[in-house]
This record gives sequence, structure tokens and C-alpha cells, in this order.
Amino acid sequence: MKTKEKETLKGKNLAELNELLGKAKEKKFNLEFKHSSTPLANPQEIKAVRREIALLQTLIGQKKAAK
Repeated sequence: MKTKEKETLKGKNLAELNELLGKAKEKKFNLEFKHSSTPLANPQEIKAVRREIALLQTLIGQKKAAK
């Protein structure tokens, strides 16, 4: 994820971050499911989505702590 994308995520509110987290988790599930049946063309994509989920969870935790 690029720095500008991270900065735009930091500007989002808690509801938007939770929505993005749900979509990212769903994407990860779908990628893992596809990868279990047939190999993905780019298996590193799973790693990238995992890191995106971690970033979103971190930002959500920071927003909750700031309240």
C-alpha cells in the first residue's frame, strides 16, 4: 500500500474504516478459497490483503483509543 493511500485511510472515520475492513476480510477469504482449489497467478496478493487488514485494524484501534 502506498503512502498516499495510507494517509487517505487515516482521514476516514470509524464507520468507513470498519466497512473497508469487512471488504478486505471478504477479499482475503475469497483469495484463500480460490488458492486452495487452484494456484493463484499472484499468491503475494494474499499477503498484501493481510497487511491491509492489519493496517485497518491498527487505525481502528487508534481511533477508538482517541475517543
